Amino acid sequence: MAMAFDLSLYLVTDPRLTAARGLEATVAAAVKGGVTLVQLRDPQAHGRALVEQARALKTLLAPLGIPLVINDRVDVAVAADADGVHLGQDDMTPADARALLGPGRILGLSVGNPAEHAASDLCGVDYLGVGPVKATGTKVDAGAAIGPSGVAAVRALTRLPLVGIGGIDAAMAPEVIRAGANGIAVVSAICGADDPEAAAKTLRAAVSAAR
Repeated sequence: MAMAFDLSLYLVTDPRLTAARGLEATVAAAVKGGVTLVQLRDPQAHGRALVEQARALKTLLAPLGIPLVINDRVDVAVAADADGVHLGQDDMTPADARALLGPGRILGLSVGNPAEHAASDLCGVDYLGVGPVKATGTKVDAGAAIGPSGVAAVRALTRLPLVGIGGIDAAMAPEVIRAGANGIAVVSAICGADDPEAAAKTLRAAVSAAR
């Protein structure tokens, strides 16, 4: 069984948005503000650089009890002893990833709509990332926006925990939670904020109030 995790406020990193402040400083501030899970996503980083980033974040987050998952790269997660992996629809199958990760690590899967859910192998999956809820510029290959109603449609199909992702801000967060998501995943709302800690506090408060 995978380790316990909390999807309430899920931070996905973006190297372009954290460059000025620094990845670790951004994540540290965000966690102080209430982030409950962190995903390291850097599509441009080579294997060694990504492992080094992952190890640095693991060192930061482990004492705080905040899980670290790696986007796409099962090999990097294992090498850095990260807490899990998040897969897209075009990555290796969840069954193959689970075989490499073992039973104790977290495994997430992106599902863009009910049709993708129906076509997905959910073997070994611990949670679903659903979206994009709103059009976003932080992931160029994201599908069409599905809105909170799309989150609700996927919610009706599964008992797995869900996190809504894609263009979510504090104003939209309550709609996503009321649609059935267990939490919200954000990129620019924290990574691009002047004050990541304050931004995280505002988002976490919006999630809590919607519940």
